[in-house]
Amino acid sequence: QVQLVESGGGLVQAGASLRLSCTASGRTFSRAAMGWFRQAPGKEREFVAAISWSGSNTYYADSVKGRFTISRDNAKNTAYLQMNSLKPVDTAVYYCAASGRPVTIATMYDSWGQGTQVTVSS
Repeated sequence: QVQLVESGGGLVQAGASLRLSCTASGRTFSRAAMGWFRQAPGKEREFVAAISWSGSNTYYADSVKGRFTISRDNAKNTAYLQMNSLKPVDTAVYYCAASGRPVTIATMYDSWGQGTQVTVSS
């Protein structure tokens, strides 16, 4: 498995931007698809974005399409989630995860980070 550590969360006002980072160690990061998920209080974990191992294919939840961008730098063993035009509904703990394929289903990911809190005030 790959070990994952997220960073970059924080408290921002609506309309602001944040960039989350997910740094990996362990098994070959460059061959793992990466995903970002989030979980708000009292809600189930939901898919946000995913990227293929090469970075050539990306996928987004409809709720973040056009505002969030997933990317990766295999040389740095790091995946990113650039979040623009943040809204209060984006408030959640954000998790990165690794999988064999860039899928939207959380149970298909076998490695998870500890999460980073993102809070967007109105």
